[in-house]
Amino acid sequence: MKIKRHSKIIELIQQRNIETQEELADLLNAEGFQVTQATVSRDIRELKLTKVADSDGLQKYIALQSGETRLVEKYIRVLTDGFLSMDMAKNILVVKTVSGMAMAVAAALDAMDWNEIVGCIAGDDTIMCAIRSEEETLLVMKKIEKIVNSYSG
Repeated sequence: MKIKRHSKIIELIQQRNIETQEELADLLNAEGFQVTQATVSRDIRELKLTKVADSDGLQKYIALQSGETRLVEKYIRVLTDGFLSMDMAKNILVVKTVSGMAMAVAAALDAMDWNEIVGCIAGDDTIMCAIRSEEETLLVMKKIEKIVNSYSG
């Protein structure tokens, strides 16, 4: 039963943007799997699912390969450790970082492979990110805020 449930979880997260364990539990129960939030929590850990920001800046579960998981965690850690503030000038996002961290944070942003970001240029404590449009600049800012607020501390 566990293997079928795990397969259904992978199928569901590929088909939908699922933000919470409760939402996943509800969907599994609707599919005929009797689960609690605690069961879903264990399944998420066993499947090594992680949350990432989707194109709307909302969090969703995805399945990553183990090497990929470590890389994403590393990029998130670099971003949250180095980030101080950000502001925009039309379609340019300016990110302020801890002194000496701008290149690492810019590399992390590039590695996130967000379609909205054309590229980043970094100095010692400042990054300039070229974004495709003003609207997408606001979207990237929301994504960064969500990551920094979710993973810091």
